[in-house]
Amino acid sequence: MTRRYYHKGPVTLRGTQVPRTTTDQRLLDDAGPADWVHSDPWRVMRIQAEFVEGFGALAEIGPAVAVFGSARTAADHPYYAWGERVGRALVQAGYAVITGGGPGVMEAANKGAAQAGGTSVGLGIELPFETGLNDHVDLGVNFRYFFVRKTMFVKYSEGFVVLPGGVGTLDELFEAVTLIQTGKVTNFPIVLLGEDYWSPLLGWLTSTLLAEGMISPGDLDLLRVTDDVDEAVRWVREHREQRVPPEHRDV
Repeated sequence: MTRRYYHKGPVTLRGTQVPRTTTDQRLLDDAGPADWVHSDPWRVMRIQAEFVEGFGALAEIGPAVAVFGSARTAADHPYYAWGERVGRALVQAGYAVITGGGPGVMEAANKGAAQAGGTSVGLGIELPFETGLNDHVDLGVNFRYFFVRKTMFVKYSEGFVVLPGGVGTLDELFEAVTLIQTGKVTNFPIVLLGEDYWSPLLGWLTSTLLAEGMISPGDLDLLRVTDDVDEAVRWVREHREQRVPPEHRDV
């Protein structure tokens, strides 16, 4: 029987040593009338250390694209095959591939990138029932805090390719849209792979959010959807070519 293991920063815990709560949960929960006074200032140091570690590990990976998608996708599912193709195509286009480092679509993208001889990056997160980084990650960083990890995705990626996924994937997708909409990041392409999967969502955005005036027509133009992996990678490259002068391009 395989024992459950748990990463807490650089520390690995098993058995009875596995905590019942995550670092994020302990940070965000109400711990009592005055407990935060004694613990939160020290947490700032830990958060700072995570930023420093992440910046140091990722600063030299070169042009990179983040690939998101479900951790629940089985290896024999068509979405998994898509993930492999995306990882491979991005490396062939000159990009490193960054995922959340988990199973499913993330594993598939890392696998495709590694098999193509590229840089395969996994940014893991402390979770109650984690499996650790998948075996196809060549450069992995485990984070305690979601917000530190999210910063790394945005800072070191030139775009997102989003495959079918669940709540976590939607969180990453809409956070990226918000950052572009508010001008926090510029020239950041977001490609949705899987027309049948994403079209109902895009239809709801149009028929409800846009119709009610909750978003602007141009907000929908931030998302492009396709079933063609090569087209998805081409859109990412086109954004780079529009933004970076030819003499300064690495890809």
